[in-house]
Amino acid sequence: MATTLAVFRRELRGYFSTPLAYVFIVIFLFLTGIFTFYMGSFFIRGQADLKPFFNFHPWLYLFLVPAIAMRLWAEERKSGSIELLLTLPLSIWSTVLGKFLAAWVFIIIALGLTFPMWITVSYLGQPDHGVIIASYLGSMLMAGGYLAIGACISAATRNQVIAFVISVVVCFLFTVAGAPVVLDFFAAWAPQALLDAVASFSFLTHFNAIQNGVIDVRDLVYFLSLILFWLFANLLVVDLKKAS
Repeated sequence: MATTLAVFRRELRGYFSTPLAYVFIVIFLFLTGIFTFYMGSFFIRGQADLKPFFNFHPWLYLFLVPAIAMRLWAEERKSGSIELLLTLPLSIWSTVLGKFLAAWVFIIIALGLTFPMWITVSYLGQPDHGVIIASYLGSMLMAGGYLAIGACISAATRNQVIAFVISVVVCFLFTVAGAPVVLDFFAAWAPQALLDAVASFSFLTHFNAIQNGVIDVRDLVYFLSLILFWLFANLLVVDLKKAS
């Protein structure tokens, strides 16, 4: 745990020592405002809730989170600093987990800076604060899922652009897995059990359930299992590259 915290602190400080953190935060806050007020018709709806705000989070994360994840390992491999990092008295798991947690906390900080939206909707009406808290929790877990996928793919290549593109594609497949356009492809020949299995991998399915204020253990298990699976895959990739 001590080594994981050391990596975590190093990585988190690294974000704020460069313009990257501030550029990401500004872009994230700007886009959430645009989507909420213009595309989500926040005022026109006349309802005191944050659904227009959270509805666009999967699509924002689809591009912004891979942009953060692409540098986690690809940059280390390209600069050659990964060899130095892996020779330190740190376990690979501590390094993988520390890097992931630092990036996740950074995204959570950016998400936390959207608190004026919560204040605004509380001023305009009487929202269900339990639903809002659940939605923030679901958004954090979903961001962690996207990040774990992106981190694993970043470890597999030294090119950040390739890592970004592949991460976006994989995350997109997980996002739309439960959409009719995907299920209709399987419906013609696949049994219902397979259709249910494909739909269960959708980020939208689980996030929408949490966004409605229903914190189901199955949704929590899904996101946590997804994060742990991709972190384990990340560990295997880093270990394989180290051996080669």
